[in-house]
Amino acid sequence: MTDPQRALTIGVDYGTLSGRAVIVRVHDGAELGTGVHEYSHAVMDRTLTAGPASASAAPVQLPPDWALQVPQDYVDVLKVAVPAAIARAQADHGIDLADIIGVGTDFTACTMVPTTVDGTPLCELDGFGDRPHAYTKLWKHHAAQGQADRINALAHARGEGWIARYGGLVSSEWEFAKGLQVLEEDREVYDAIDHWVEAADWIVWQLCGTYVRNACTAGYKGIYQDGRYPSEEFLSALNPDFARFVTDKVEHTIGRLGAVAGRLTAEAAAWTGLPEGIAVAVGNVDAHVTAPAAGAVEPGQMTAIMGTSTCHVMNGDELHEVPGMCGVVDGGIVEGLWGYEAGQSGVGDIFGWFVTSAVPPAYVDAAAAAGVSVHEHLTALAAQQQIGEHGLVALDWHSGNRSVLVDHELSGVVVGQTLATKPEDTYRALLEATAFGTRTVVEAFQDSGVPVTELVVAGGLLKNRLLMQIYADVTRLPLSTIASDQGPALGSAIHAAVAAGAYPDVRTAAAVMGKRTRSAYLPVPESSARYDALFAEYTTLHDYFGRGANDVMHRLRAIRREATASAAGTASETEASA
Repeated sequence: MTDPQRALTIGVDYGTLSGRAVIVRVHDGAELGTGVHEYSHAVMDRTLTAGPASASAAPVQLPPDWALQVPQDYVDVLKVAVPAAIARAQADHGIDLADIIGVGTDFTACTMVPTTVDGTPLCELDGFGDRPHAYTKLWKHHAAQGQADRINALAHARGEGWIARYGGLVSSEWEFAKGLQVLEEDREVYDAIDHWVEAADWIVWQLCGTYVRNACTAGYKGIYQDGRYPSEEFLSALNPDFARFVTDKVEHTIGRLGAVAGRLTAEAAAWTGLPEGIAVAVGNVDAHVTAPAAGAVEPGQMTAIMGTSTCHVMNGDELHEVPGMCGVVDGGIVEGLWGYEAGQSGVGDIFGWFVTSAVPPAYVDAAAAAGVSVHEHLTALAAQQQIGEHGLVALDWHSGNRSVLVDHELSGVVVGQTLATKPEDTYRALLEATAFGTRTVVEAFQDSGVPVTELVVAGGLLKNRLLMQIYADVTRLPLSTIASDQGPALGSAIHAAVAAGAYPDVRTAAAVMGKRTRSAYLPVPESSARYDALFAEYTTLHDYFGRGANDVMHRLRAIRREATASAAGTASETEASA
């Protein structure tokens, strides 16, 4: 038996563009080695770069709001990032492989893999490689908004009790909307699906050979509440052919968080270099595993995992209905508490879009001359400004709105630009807009009886000190930061420790292995007062464009789809005539 002082676990975090692995010492949470692997196919949102058509002169074009991935990229993370983490831990700390007692994983969600009965992704089957619906639908696939709208309208019309557990609105990002889209757009693919699998569960299936649905994604993304999914009657009212969606494609054994899904198979051991037979923890979501990694699992602590998007998770003693929340699940983060989730669909993605699409060459050159990134250059310039000096206010909806409006047909806005507006002005306004979006989420929780007393930030964006101070000032909350660069992977390693029996539960493990810097940023009262005025303007715009006063964003989306379809039709006619 492994000496408890030497016991190790490994956590594997699957993000939007890459997978990361970290070796963690169980008795104190020390991180001993990391490895990273970028997905070969990244995100396919314009063309299908995989499959037989990828080598042809005319790859399959994807409509707006699609986001697909290739499941093999996830397996490659096990083959590359995990051995790299082991090698680093051996080189730096001389670890013994025999001391590794468990592996845990987490995934972006809701990310869906259509598979056969044995877990083979449909995109790997003959005849399906050029069919977009046969591929993994990433969390940021928003093309099922129409299906989500119908699910929401029908749920309210029928008085379905579960809709309140999701703040009154189900997202286009989730399992049922995406599944209904497949049915209505590619029936052959839909009929071939034996299991509609969250990627979080699919990768665990590959590791241990057992398919277990994790309680987290089932509850937050799969409309599984109080032991039940939506009824066949409800699903049939959406589409008669959708009636058996749960029975035929979704329903499966539910595994609690921190439990053992199975044991590492010989094949997976060969991929990873890990010992065969070690515990494989039930899968989880990247945001939800990060709360334990930050030692933030008590009521009142809201953890914001800030990357391409932001996910807000927190625990509460009581069940409350929060407008626009992504869900509330009994034991959704840790057992014995109600786990709440909300989020913003675009944060780092918005900053990245601005840098790649709206920054003049002179700024790029200046950043290069200074030896810093364009983000760092713009941040330094923006930090020199007084609050409100740029004269702008923006809406952070460039990737739609997850909370509190749950509408991915919404889009970004910047108000106040003049011929004197500089890139750093707009950049700072976008930073502030995402902070205003988080304050909107915080206030929705506060107003609904779920107190928020501390904001705990994890993710890559916490390195931007200006952004962190803006968040503290805007929200008027003490802002703590996770003391790890690999929060989700650390959280998965914590769950692996529980699955392996090193701790009785996640809450206990988090108290030892989790870590954060408390009150790293405190709100400055004068700054908060200035931001109150800007937040009032943000809220006016938020409600005007987001609550029905002016549906121009929806109309523009419709015009865009019509134009895209027309262009595709013209291209097809041209190819046919040629």
